[in-house]
Amino acid sequence: MFIVTIAFAQGLVALGLMLLLRAGLVSFGQALYYCLGAYAAGALGRFLGIADIFVQMLAGALVAGVAAFILGFLLAKYRGIFFGLLSLALSMILYGLLVKNEALGSTDGFNILPSRLFGVRPGPEWVRYAVMASAAVVSLLLALIVHRYLRTPLGRLAPAIKDNEIRVEYMGASARYAVHVKYVIAAVLAGVGGALAATTVGHIDPEMAFWTTSGEFIFITILAGTGNVIAPFAGALLYGAIRTTAYDLSPNTWQLSLGMALLLIIVFLPEGFSSLFKRHARHS
Repeated sequence: MFIVTIAFAQGLVALGLMLLLRAGLVSFGQALYYCLGAYAAGALGRFLGIADIFVQMLAGALVAGVAAFILGFLLAKYRGIFFGLLSLALSMILYGLLVKNEALGSTDGFNILPSRLFGVRPGPEWVRYAVMASAAVVSLLLALIVHRYLRTPLGRLAPAIKDNEIRVEYMGASARYAVHVKYVIAAVLAGVGGALAATTVGHIDPEMAFWTTSGEFIFITILAGTGNVIAPFAGALLYGAIRTTAYDLSPNTWQLSLGMALLLIIVFLPEGFSSLFKRHARHS
């Protein structure tokens, strides 16, 4: 139950990364918005006493979206390794600020209030089911919205930006604007995922903004591929299963198992396991 709910949260972040990857951009700092979403959800309960899960996810989306809209004016100018490293630097700046902030628990973080659903607190035996059901509904809705977005002219610009950005500009489209929009959408998805993860775990801390968290999201996205909007969630679920199994079998070297899995995916399925569905569709 816990793994599935966290998979929905991580899948939302990976869904946003998929949008950026389609345009040839790799963000090493998506944990920035994941953490902002989590702290926005936690702050609602800590300072305002609001613990409704949908309000928390909305707050996470708004905070992450506003931050990405502002930072996007800077990041949309860059491509390649510069885009990746700048996003990483911004994420680590947030990590440093949170570590020094005693009001938000510093390195220990803080616990958040038990989740409510439309103002009603489910019984202890139903809380996990309520959170998972909410995660499933929100994830499905956002996946459908992204699917529709990818079919719009702006959404279809991604492969063109990746292949030849200059040609996109000659066609009269603004590559910088398209990248900015994708960056904001990816941040909103990460913010919702962070809020969802916070309500699931019941605790938040600055580690959510650390570079290793961003690395996990990139791992999931590579694992899943960019074939469709369902792949990121399947990739997150597979990642959770691999990580849990590896940790149970070898607590001290579980990272080695993850590394081997990533290596095998890159070698045998460079487009992620979603490419298997493409092959099946062609043959059928």
